[in-house]
Amino acid sequence: MLESPAQIPQISTVHQAFIPGAGLGTRLRPLTDHLPKPLVPLFHRSLADWAMDSCARIGVRRFAINTHYLADAWADFGISPPADLPSSAGANGQPVTFRLWQGHEVALFHEPVLLETGGGLKNLVGWIGDSPVLVHNADIFSTLPLEKLAAAHEASGLPVTLALRSLGKAKHIAIDASRTRVIDIRSRLGRAEGTHVFAGIYCVNPGFLDLLPAGEKVSVIPAFLTLAEQHLLGAVVLDEGEWFDLGDRESYLLAHRELHLGPAIHPQAKIAAGARVADSVVGPGAEVASGAVVRDSIVWAGNRIAGDAVLDACIVCSGRAVSGCHRDEDL
Repeated sequence: MLESPAQIPQISTVHQAFIPGAGLGTRLRPLTDHLPKPLVPLFHRSLADWAMDSCARIGVRRFAINTHYLADAWADFGISPPADLPSSAGANGQPVTFRLWQGHEVALFHEPVLLETGGGLKNLVGWIGDSPVLVHNADIFSTLPLEKLAAAHEASGLPVTLALRSLGKAKHIAIDASRTRVIDIRSRLGRAEGTHVFAGIYCVNPGFLDLLPAGEKVSVIPAFLTLAEQHLLGAVVLDEGEWFDLGDRESYLLAHRELHLGPAIHPQAKIAAGARVADSVVGPGAEVASGAVVRDSIVWAGNRIAGDAVLDACIVCSGRAVSGCHRDEDL
């Protein structure tokens, strides 16, 4: 069905995006024992894929992703590029691997030593050039109007603009009366208690990278606080649309319960006659044998559920055949 004009995002002036992918994903273990967090599936597509799709909808044409943990898992991400794509290296001297994703260039920056959020961004200094970049955390699924973030960032002329939400558990961001400036983060400047949730999505100008030390493992937060202290950290409140932080097991299950992003049972899944599957998501190539009961669970691609299995609120991700009774387990 065609979208109405009101639903179609405006094309923004931000044409490149960074999807942080190097983190260890500790809050999602043991799921992240098998895949880096951005490659964890949500309704049969990786979290990185969903994030990049949101960026592409507002005109982003090129992407950077940093890798570290389980880096080999990225080998099959996208498709291999044509030979004429340029070779390059990150600021840490490591070679950059290029891929194509839906026709868009993707540069994979490997970090032998994890550089954290600030260091990973600094490592892109040669790739970013002189244009702003949209940073979209890979453990966020949203239908936020990102064109409004890009427009607010361009109009403000500020080094950084954070996307915020009014509702949510982690209200760590304090903003001023105009709702366009961040004045404190976790009360570290002693100015105000938090009133808004950071959406994990923001725009930065290339000059912001000057605030980040080169080749160091460093968070982006100290640089944000430096800007907030100078009244130079921008904000835009985006309460429209869906927003899920999928960084932990509870949120991951909740997203599969509440979102409807495609068929819950993939067409290439094999559900035997006599199997019972209810309120569950079953990935491509997964097999559920006759007699099995799968309720309120997620079965990743290629996993097998034996006929004697009874699963409730489980996530099947290991690739090992599952049998027996399980509740609230990752298998």
